[in-house]
Amino acid sequence: MKQGILVTLILLTAGLIFAQEQSDKAQVTGPSFTFEEETYDFGDIYQGDVVEHVFEFENTGTEPLIITNVKVTCGCTATNWTRDPILPGEQSSIKVKFDSAGKIGRQNKVISIVSNATNPLPQVKIVTNVLPKKKDS
Repeated sequence: MKQGILVTLILLTAGLIFAQEQSDKAQVTGPSFTFEEETYDFGDIYQGDVVEHVFEFENTGTEPLIITNVKVTCGCTATNWTRDPILPGEQSSIKVKFDSAGKIGRQNKVISIVSNATNPLPQVKIVTNVLPKKKDS
C-alpha cells in the first residue's frame, strides 16, 4: 500500500516537472506580433468609395520587431507602417486603405507583413461587399 502511494507521488512530481519544462519552452524568444484583430469587415460600401482601417498590434516578443515590407494583393490596397523598430511591449499599427473603384461584389484582401518576427508570416485581412455606384437622384 505504501509503495503504491510512493509510486503515485513520484509520478505526479515527475509530471509536474515535465509540465514546467514544457511551459518554459513555449515562451517566445525574439520579436513577435500579437494583433488586436486579424480581420476587419467594412460591410457594404459603394463602388468608388475609399475606406481605411488601422490594425493595432504589440511586440509580445523579447527583441525589437522590424517590419521590412507590407505586401498587398492588388493596387487597390495601400498600406502605411512605421519603419522604426518596435521594442518589446510596445504597440504600433498598420494603416490599410482600400479603393473600391472598378470593383464589384465580395472583396477579400490579404495583407502580408514581412519582418524579423519569429512567428509565421503574419497576415491581416480586410473584407467588404462592393455595391454598384449610387445613382444620382
